Amino acid sequence: MPPIARAVESKTEPPAVSTVPAGRVIPLRHPGRWIATAVVLVVGAQVVHGLVTNPFYQWDRFAHWFFRPVILEGLLVTLHVTAWAAVLGLLGGIVLALARLSRSPVLQAVSWGYVWLFRSVPLIVLLLFLYNFSALYETLGLGVPFGPVLVTFGVTALATETVIAVLGLTLNEAAYAAEIVRAGILSVDQGQHEAAAALGFPRWYQFRRIVLPQALRSIVPNYVNLLISLIKSTSLVFYVSLLDLFGSAQSLGSTYPGDIVPLLLVATVWYVILTSVVSVVQYYVERRFARGALRTLPPTPLQRVRGAVGDLRGRLGATR
Repeated sequence: MPPIARAVESKTEPPAVSTVPAGRVIPLRHPGRWIATAVVLVVGAQVVHGLVTNPFYQWDRFAHWFFRPVILEGLLVTLHVTAWAAVLGLLGGIVLALARLSRSPVLQAVSWGYVWLFRSVPLIVLLLFLYNFSALYETLGLGVPFGPVLVTFGVTALATETVIAVLGLTLNEAAYAAEIVRAGILSVDQGQHEAAAALGFPRWYQFRRIVLPQALRSIVPNYVNLLISLIKSTSLVFYVSLLDLFGSAQSLGSTYPGDIVPLLLVATVWYVILTSVVSVVQYYVERRFARGALRTLPPTPLQRVRGAVGDLRGRLGATR
């Protein structure tokens, strides 16, 4: 046979037959993933075993203190202070953000200075300073600037422990909320502002109906995250003699030294419960405000469980 014919014949040889059955796909192996999963499960099992079997945790005393009235009263104080500080801090943050974005250089400078100062001062220092404020000013007054004072107030009578706690947390919260609100407003595309101005809408109408609804997509989830931090920050009001959740546990620990660890666990679990509830709210808030940004919303945990159960039923039915 000529060389050319042999070359053509070699090129037209049938391909090697695959040993993999038709329709079967062999998944890619991930041994590192399985090893990491096994290590995590072993470590997690050891941690749970240590928590359950270690008598030092005194879980019987934990159950004794968990729903005691003194603990629940401290929990109510924590919720009360958190609610007031969250609302007032958000309102203050909105005012500071609008001042920072205004065209007045004085308002811009004052807003920037406030945010700079209260983000620099630790919260515990701010609370202790407010707690001792009456030593600096015994009375406060309202009147004509640089003129006569019309009404005076006693600082000691006004500055109760609850007022000091709410005021300190609000001042601190407003500084961070201002940056969240400002970042949310700046996240709105500049074309939206230009289109609203071209249609002749007033500035307040532009902000209320066009800018703010789009900015909330960024503001709300971030502020809910700040709210979680606020719940944990309320534990510092114990240092201004306000018995919140942590303060009640700490006070009981001084009275019952043998129950210090169970009482700390009680406070820890209650803080975990509170932050978990807010985290669930944050998840659904983010999901709601993502409607205009995503074509298909991610499934909720309940929908994922239902899907997994449906897949399991389908596989069991296919094997029968």
